[in-house]
Amino acid sequence: MALTRIPRRRRTARRLHAAPAAAVTGILVTGLLATPAGAEHSTGAAIGTVARTVGHARFEPGPCPKTAEPIAELRKARCGTLTVPENRAKRNGRKITLGVAVVPAATAKPKPDPVVWLAGGPGDDAVGEAKMAVDGGLNRDRDVILMSQRGTYSADPALLCPDVDRFNARAVGLVYHAPSTERLHVMATKACRDRLVGLGADLSAYNDTESAADYADLRVALGIKQWNVFGISYGTHLALIYMRQHPRGIRSVGIDGILPPPRAGSALAWSSAREGFDGLFKACAKQSACNKRYPHLSATFNRLVRELEARPVTTTVTVSGQPKPVKVVLDGGALVNWMTTATHVATEVPRALDELAHGKPQRIARQWAGWKLNPQGIGVVSHGLAYGIFCSEWTPYESRAKALRGGRNAFPSFPRSVLAQAPQLTFLRHDCDVWNVPPAPRSIRNVTRSNIPTLALSGGFDAQTGAANGPYVARTLSRATVVTVPYEPHVVFATSRCAQKITASFLDRPTAPKTGCLTGLKPPRFEIAP
Repeated sequence: MALTRIPRRRRTARRLHAAPAAAVTGILVTGLLATPAGAEHSTGAAIGTVARTVGHARFEPGPCPKTAEPIAELRKARCGTLTVPENRAKRNGRKITLGVAVVPAATAKPKPDPVVWLAGGPGDDAVGEAKMAVDGGLNRDRDVILMSQRGTYSADPALLCPDVDRFNARAVGLVYHAPSTERLHVMATKACRDRLVGLGADLSAYNDTESAADYADLRVALGIKQWNVFGISYGTHLALIYMRQHPRGIRSVGIDGILPPPRAGSALAWSSAREGFDGLFKACAKQSACNKRYPHLSATFNRLVRELEARPVTTTVTVSGQPKPVKVVLDGGALVNWMTTATHVATEVPRALDELAHGKPQRIARQWAGWKLNPQGIGVVSHGLAYGIFCSEWTPYESRAKALRGGRNAFPSFPRSVLAQAPQLTFLRHDCDVWNVPPAPRSIRNVTRSNIPTLALSGGFDAQTGAANGPYVARTLSRATVVTVPYEPHVVFATSRCAQKITASFLDRPTAPKTGCLTGLKPPRFEIAP
């Protein structure tokens, strides 16, 4: 299984460069303020400055969590840790700690209901996404709370698998779906599992049910009566489970790049890819210059997938940060996975596919290798959390036949060897065989029924979580507003000013957000080769 790291367009990057974080501001109260389980009140102190124990959970103010890179947006954050049971089903089991950062509101008088940010992945650390939240104006008049989900980078333990990351990087020079590639990948996965188990981790406890309980505990431990939830990508999956299992204290929920728990799996990955690809191809077809220079783009792409799967192309490219030229093998599966990510750089896609069709694979190869070999992605993602969710909540409830049928329905002309591995979820089933965690209760796949006001955001070019997921989840959310921002990729909050304005309006008035900025949005101007 290979997680796709997202290249952010324009203002925001997944891995962020910023100035070093300074000392934490605010008065840190270190004395124990014992609060009965279930008690909910505000002390009047700034969020994140008071130690509190609630049931088996305890918040303790302290230094800001570590991040893979310095993040300037954390300079003024009030920070600490939440300590919770690793497995709530085991009495007197071991405890784990989760890093917490509270980014203060930009206004001097913040509103009393903060926003809690749920990161993507699975396996990304929310604290590392502080810049994205601030750049989008989420802390305009509310504090923003970021907690490292269990198992992620700034949690203890952090269930990282750098060997898996390094293999995924090296695999750009291997045939994507070859049995030998799969064997090596599964070996790296098993080695990581064995190492984490040897360190004492209960891998079965890294799942959405435990994480949802962590966030419910965090709200009470911080003394917050009511807050707003905002989740991106996989974070929408967690948000939908959280609002179903622990609805108390949630004022509103924003979900962006929606992954519905009942549908999560390979079939959905295929249908989302089809939807995102078609959105981009149709935008090119409607733009006279693009359509004239690159006609029948969808047919060209489908043909290239078949041809490359039959006869892979090998090339060598220079990649930034790599001391030597990099060997890249492009087969049908690699092209599909490149395209899934390339919707984030949509303006280049028609030209890149045309160059490939005319014997020039270097542009695609350079992008594909650059994304996979990015050193910022090594040892940062929690594969332990990702596998915990995939292998307990997804694969037990999606048969191989259903996964393959989903691929055939979306791309009937693709070879079986390509359809056998869904985009973003390569080798998932065999990885789960060696990860070996028990299935979650089937109820984890239930739809979420709720009257909590919800904003369901999607992008018209989203090839990772298709825009159709918005109306799907809204069927059982009685106060949902569904918004598709055209011409935008996965996670529109990161790339669209309009999406950010709609989100701000939603937080002001969750039952009636303003969506007028959608009118008049224009498609990107695609690159046209001479």
